[in-house]
Amino acid sequence: MSLAASTSLSFFALPMASKAAPRPWSRRMRPGWWGQMGLWPWLGFAGAESGLMDDRFSFQSSRTGGSGLEPDNVPEFYHEPVLMREVLAFLKPTPGMFVMDATLGGGGHSEAILQAGANLVALDQDPVAIAHATARLRGYASRFCALRGNFRHFPELLSEIGVTQFDAILADIGVSSRQLDDASKGFSFMQDGPLDLRMNPDGPLTAADLVNTLPEAELIRILLEYGEEPQARRMARAIVLSRASHPIQTTLQLAAVIEKVCPRKGPRHPATLAFQALRIAVNDELAALQDFLRHAPKWLKPGGRLAIISFHSLEDRIVKRAFQHHAQEFIDRPEWPAPRRNPDHCLQVLTRKPVEAAEDEVKRNPRARSARLRVAERLPLLP
Repeated sequence: MSLAASTSLSFFALPMASKAAPRPWSRRMRPGWWGQMGLWPWLGFAGAESGLMDDRFSFQSSRTGGSGLEPDNVPEFYHEPVLMREVLAFLKPTPGMFVMDATLGGGGHSEAILQAGANLVALDQDPVAIAHATARLRGYASRFCALRGNFRHFPELLSEIGVTQFDAILADIGVSSRQLDDASKGFSFMQDGPLDLRMNPDGPLTAADLVNTLPEAELIRILLEYGEEPQARRMARAIVLSRASHPIQTTLQLAAVIEKVCPRKGPRHPATLAFQALRIAVNDELAALQDFLRHAPKWLKPGGRLAIISFHSLEDRIVKRAFQHHAQEFIDRPEWPAPRRNPDHCLQVLTRKPVEAAEDEVKRNPRARSARLRVAERLPLLP
């Protein structure tokens, strides 16, 4: 499969075995729309016959239409999805349901949802993840489609093709095992690689750009706000002094600068929170999550469920507050004479506390220890 790296919103789709009538969740596409969204296979697009394909689009040619891949064709390991049992128990995917996996990753959650018979559209901004998952899930061609893009932009991406509602939405906003273990991505300071940290390789700034150009005060802010790093000032000062003699370009360079002024005192490397903070800043992760949560509840059908998996307190706090806001029927402010109805009230929270991985899963997959799942359900529409 060739990856269309020339555009940040490339389209990767699996062709249908035959044309199908538009699904009930779709509306007619705008006449003349020919871009990546117009190639949506569930709308019966005829592919190459239209003459609209170009090198921005990449299609799998498999037409097996089966329930999954043959054992000899399963791609190499990418990522073990966390809280799988819990996600399936809350979302309850069944044949005919329409689900969005807003963070496709290795396709593990998507595969389980497809195995239950649901139809699924997925998003991811990493072309490597898209390529892997489309290969892994090619046996579900008639019910699966993947788009490249940041999940914060899903309303624009999907509205262009006529999608308006889902029975369930899932977002697993952690970093995948493949990203952590791939030295070329720079997500880990345990092996040497470029100081990149971009989830989208077409992103404008790398971690090296931030480390080598930001004022000391801004580095302190990032380390404090996104990493909750108590040694932020000491680390930022060390970075500024080090880069004055030579740029910091690799993961091990940065880790060594930090470890020199903050020696290891326990099992956790002193650069852990600093790398988290830089990754969040490079990818604008918290703002992206807030944008997603602002729109996602209203894209659910009544009774539809929204499930979010987060991996640190900053993310979980944002999810918790967003759910609370959408579940609050009335809001009040000191300057108002009386409480007013909340125009965003549309959810019922199903998880009073976040759901954590069971002991057996943590033993099998230690990275699941930090996972937190929160779920909410769309309320009936008001008359």
